[in-house]
Amino acid sequence: MNKFFAGIIGLCLTATTSFAQEATTYPFDGSFDDATFGVESAIVNKGLVIDLISHVGEMLNRTGQDVGSDVKLFENADIFMFCSAVVSRKVMEADPMNIVHCPYGIFVAEREGKVMVGYRNYPEGPMQEVQALLDEIVREAVGD
Repeated sequence: MNKFFAGIIGLCLTATTSFAQEATTYPFDGSFDDATFGVESAIVNKGLVIDLISHVGEMLNRTGQDVGSDVKLFENADIFMFCSAVVSRKVMEADPMNIVHCPYGIFVAEREGKVMVGYRNYPEGPMQEVQALLDEIVREAVGD
């Protein structure tokens, strides 16, 4: 479990330098709480179950001093993690190593008073079906 959280921290810390290339983001016109409600609702509307909501922003804010940093990366940041049995089976039957991409995550983050919703970009090939699913969910959540 510690490796899992270390990976999430690493993703968050590298996101500031390579964010645009590794993630698709959409601005959200509203509060962080409204955006998280929108994401949760959009995931459930697809008939999917949220396995975990990782409160990355709270963890980073709480542990900053412990790791020698006073930088506040996010006012708020949550990652919603879930899977789709149908889509996951399809992409893993195409290539069992696509397991490395599961579960899928959609994040909501607030920085400098602006809220964004997004997801990690996936490689070309079968994983584009997952990316299309994530894009549908995010667009619904942001009202696009």
